[in-house]
Amino acid sequence: MLVRIISSLVLFPILFALVYYGGLPLKIGTIFVSIIAMYEFYKAICKKIKPIHYIGFVFALIYLLVLDTPFFKISDLIVCSFLLLSLIFMVFNYKNTSIFDVALTFFGVCYIPLMFSTVYLIRLFDYGHYTVWLPFICAWACDTGAYFTGITIGKHKLTPELSPKKTIEGAIGGIVFSAISCGIYGMFMTSTKIDKSHIFNNSTVAITSFILLGIIGAIFAQFGDLTASATKRRFNIKDYGNIIPGHGGILDRFDSVIFTAGICYIILKIIEIYNIIL
Repeated sequence: MLVRIISSLVLFPILFALVYYGGLPLKIGTIFVSIIAMYEFYKAICKKIKPIHYIGFVFALIYLLVLDTPFFKISDLIVCSFLLLSLIFMVFNYKNTSIFDVALTFFGVCYIPLMFSTVYLIRLFDYGHYTVWLPFICAWACDTGAYFTGITIGKHKLTPELSPKKTIEGAIGGIVFSAISCGIYGMFMTSTKIDKSHIFNNSTVAITSFILLGIIGAIFAQFGDLTASATKRRFNIKDYGNIIPGHGGILDRFDSVIFTAGICYIILKIIEIYNIIL
């Protein structure tokens, strides 16, 4: 636990700086985390599946590089090209590459770079310098709440086959703690006067919305964690890597953030599209 805490204390200032400044530093950080996490994922599954590593890495890098450029408008073409090229590669290398290899290669790009890039995309919103913290608050508040609730009053196992230590009480505690944390953050946001066009005009509605987002985010955070657990169980590994002492790999640390970032991006994008005033 001590090693885990020390690692968090070392990494948090780096993460904070990248997210706070946004722009190129955050983009570089997003690329770095995504590529390392992809490497960990491909390494974990390569004993049973043979992902086409270099095709996956090349297209992941292309996708991440065009995030804030005009070329992002054709990101769907990039994804389609990636799938077509992978399938063509399978035809020419059919003795060593199967449809399962192609599927897991494609999944690796969608699961990690595409999902994790939503952190950067949230930061690009008009008030992204505030809302970008929501995925992290949801994920880590849920993780903290679930841990302490679980060791205190946890009795009923949540998913004993996937994660024996997780309890139903812990899961509920994580959701409650995430809701409270997001609610408090919502209070902070509504009290911060940015300009006259502040989208968080109605404090009651805004705080309620953030509490609901905290609940939804916590649910998805736990699914993110369980998804990683299910994958590791399937391929008989304990951690995806050992780059972060006490935590394992990059993917072990950000497995829940990937999910919370995805759902937060979807919700905030809907708010932006339909011009919903909180």
